Amino acid sequence: MQAILIEEHGGPEKLVVQELDPPTPGPGEVLLRTLVTSVNFADIKMRRSLYRGRKPPFVPGFDGVGEVIACGPGVQTIQVGQRVAAYTKGGSYAEQILAKEVLCYPLPDNVSEEDGAGIGIMITAYNAVTQAGRMMAGETVLVHAGAGGVGSSAIQIVRALGAKRILTTVGHPKKVQACKSLGADVVINYQEEDFAARVQEETDGQGVDLILDTVGGKVFEAGLTCLATFGRLVIFGHSSNEAGFFESKPLHRENRAVIGYSSGGIRRHHPEQLQPTAQNVLDLMVQDKVHTLVSARFPLTQAPDAHRLVESRQSIGKVLLKPE
Repeated sequence: MQAILIEEHGGPEKLVVQELDPPTPGPGEVLLRTLVTSVNFADIKMRRSLYRGRKPPFVPGFDGVGEVIACGPGVQTIQVGQRVAAYTKGGSYAEQILAKEVLCYPLPDNVSEEDGAGIGIMITAYNAVTQAGRMMAGETVLVHAGAGGVGSSAIQIVRALGAKRILTTVGHPKKVQACKSLGADVVINYQEEDFAARVQEETDGQGVDLILDTVGGKVFEAGLTCLATFGRLVIFGHSSNEAGFFESKPLHRENRAVIGYSSGGIRRHHPEQLQPTAQNVLDLMVQDKVHTLVSARFPLTQAPDAHRLVESRQSIGKVLLKPE
C-alpha cells in the first residue's frame, strides 16, 4: 500500500511516498480502507521535531474516515463494509489504516466523508465547550483562531448550543467573512487591533463568559483581562509554542476559572468517554447544524503541498488528503 513516511525531522520535503505492507488488525482493532484523512497542526509539529514522543521513521496523521475491510478478534460493534470516522493507530497518511474499535464512530448515511473527517476536531471543540467550558445557553463566547479547523467547529457548536453572542479572532482579512458565515457576530483581526480591548468594547466592559483558546502564550494572558466574572477560559492548544502565565488572586476573587482540556489525554486514558461526544456531534451534523469547513483537498501523494498550505496559516478550516 502507499503511505507517507517521515524518515527524519525537517521541512515538508521530508514527507516521502513509500510502499509499505498493509497492517493486520489485532484484538479489538479494525482495518480501514482510507477514504479521506486530514492535516492537523500536530502532524506538522511531529514532522518538524520530536513531539509526543514520535521518533522517525513513522507515518503521520491521527484521524480519518474509512471503509471497514477487516476486523480483529473480539470486535463486536463494528462490521465490515461500514463507513467510520476514527482516531487511528499508527498514522493515517496511508491507503489502509488501523483503529481501535472504541475509537471508531460509524457515519450515518447522510453524513458525508468530508464531514466525517472533521469528527476529531469536532469532538475536541464540543468537549472544550461543554465538558471543560460548561457553556450555558445565553452566554457570550470568544473563540480564538476562528478560521482554523477547531475554531471553525467551535463557532458552529456554540451557536448550535445557544450562545447569545460569539466573538472570534483571525489573522487575515480574508478569513473574516468565513467566520461570519459560520455564525460569528464579531470578528477581530488581531494583526490590526488589540483583541482584548475590542472584546471589552463589544461587551460594555463586562468581558466574555467563555474563552476557547488554542493559541496560548500572550494570547492566553491577554484573554484573562477580558474574562467576565464567573467566566471560564479553556486552554486546549498552544499553536504559539509559548507558555502563558497568570496571577491566581483574580481567579478566586472574581470566581473565574482556567481549565485545561486534551482529547489526546482522554483517548489514552478513557477512550470510551469520547463515544457519547461523537454521537452528539453526529446528531448535530444530521440536523444540519454543524459541518466540517474544508478549504483544500490534496491527493495523498501531495502531502508536502498540504503541509505547506497549513503552515502558511492561509488555509480556512480543514485541509484534507485523499488516496488516489
